[in-house]
Amino acid sequence: MTEKQEKILSSALELFATEGYNAVPTNKIAKHAGVSEGLIFRHYKNKQGLLDAILVQAFEKAAALYAHIIAEQDPKQVLWKTITLPFEVKKSEYHFWKLQFKLKWELEISGREKMQPFIDKLQWAFEQLGYDESKKEAELLNHLLEGIAGGIIKEGLDSQAPLKGFLLKKYNL
Repeated sequence: MTEKQEKILSSALELFATEGYNAVPTNKIAKHAGVSEGLIFRHYKNKQGLLDAILVQAFEKAAALYAHIIAEQDPKQVLWKTITLPFEVKKSEYHFWKLQFKLKWELEISGREKMQPFIDKLQWAFEQLGYDESKKEAELLNHLLEGIAGGIIKEGLDSQAPLKGFLLKKYNL
């Protein structure tokens, strides 16, 4: 990927995350990136192509983020790593994750199928630990952590910090 392509993707990501996909025209992205609008069309065809390139990155980042959890064989460590994960996201990546939340609501892009191996691993961990309703427990924890992650991105890490300890205690970790 060229430096200009990276600038285009970075600008699109920031603008889509702060203003919304539908509200940002390609000429604004071009201006923000310091490139011509034609260059966006040459590399990405259109605004949807640009979004698709960002989504590919999103799915790759999510897979990398969850890989160590999916590979974990100790069920308590699966839960510990899962609960602490949102608190380890770097502030420099907030725009990226904020966009994922916006896309979920604005364009109804959830990536749910990409998350299934992670949910399955959580369910496995709860089964191993003797929880009666392991599937529901996995779904519940996933939803709680989505909310916590959203709170971190929107209001900062300190706003959600007490929930980390609460969840670790709840699951005896």
